[in-house]
Parts: sequence; structure tokens; C-alpha cells
Amino acid sequence: MNPNPSILVGCNQKVVCIRVQGKGSFQNSTGIKQFATAMIHRGHRFFVVDLADCPVMDSTFMGTLTGVALRLREIGQGEVHVINSNERNHDLLAGLGLDQILSLDGPAADDVGYELAADEMPADAQVLTPQQAADKRATTETMIAAHQALVDADPENFCKFKDVIDYLKQDINKQDVED
Repeated sequence: MNPNPSILVGCNQKVVCIRVQGKGSFQNSTGIKQFATAMIHRGHRFFVVDLADCPVMDSTFMGTLTGVALRLREIGQGEVHVINSNERNHDLLAGLGLDQILSLDGPAADDVGYELAADEMPADAQVLTPQQAADKRATTETMIAAHQALVDADPENFCKFKDVIDYLKQDINKQDVED
């Protein structure tokens, strides 16, 4: 496991490649969200997320991936395809019903003729490092959006994340009062 989690990102053909190196967490979710939003605005619709080097993910990270998939669904085109997930990560995703939103471990973006080999990343790949000193408000907003995406993806997740969403919204309100 990588002691300093990071995300390697780039585009290869029409596919956006994201390789998680270390834990997928709230610390790297804002960077993923910003990168994915930029790629969608540029017209990219197919995302491959490689979890070969990711031992575990938290709910914010899974919700961020779900948010990207839901945005693509809203547009009416594209997919987020998760490859090389270990059993734990696969179970986490499936347990939240995200196997209905994310494509898990099937052929990678076949309709654009692309497969991501285990050691293949685009030549222009760059590292998105976790936000160690992130803007607290941006991180909290990402966490709210991620957990709301989990609920939007599967209404059964509401009971699991209602308290988290309420707490984070209270935290935003508290930040507003302090500012």
C-alpha cells in the first residue's frame, strides 16, 4: 500500500483514466470531483477507475465516483467503469447498490475500443495528491454532495447516511457563522 495516497489521472483516446494509489478517501475526493467535472465539460464521457492499488475506500470517495456516474446519466451518455477492485472494495460498492450505477469489473468502455491494461496510463498522466490543507468548506461540500449521491443512487442508503448529511450541513452552517 502506498503510505501517501494519491490519484494518477489522464486521458487515453476518449477515455479518462483514474488510478487510485492508496486509500480512496475524503482527502482525495475533492480533487477527483474537480478533475471529473473538467473532463465532462471537455466532452469526455467514459471514465475508467483502476483500484488495483487501492486497499479500501470511504463513503465520500464512493459517493464522489457515484456523483460522476449520475452526472453522466443526467447527460444521457457515458459511464464510470471500475476495474481491478479487490473483494473488499467490490463488496463495499455492491453493498451500497452502486453496482447499478457503476460498471464493475466488466469490459472497459468497449464502445470506444479501449481497455486499460494493469500497468498502462496515458503519457500525459498527472498526480492529484490528497488535499492535506484543503479548504475546509470545499471538503465539507464535497462530502455532502458525495453522500447525497449515494442516497440518489439507491434510496435504501438514506438511513445509512442521513445523520452524516445532517451533521455535515450543520458544519457548513457553523462555518458560515464563524466567517
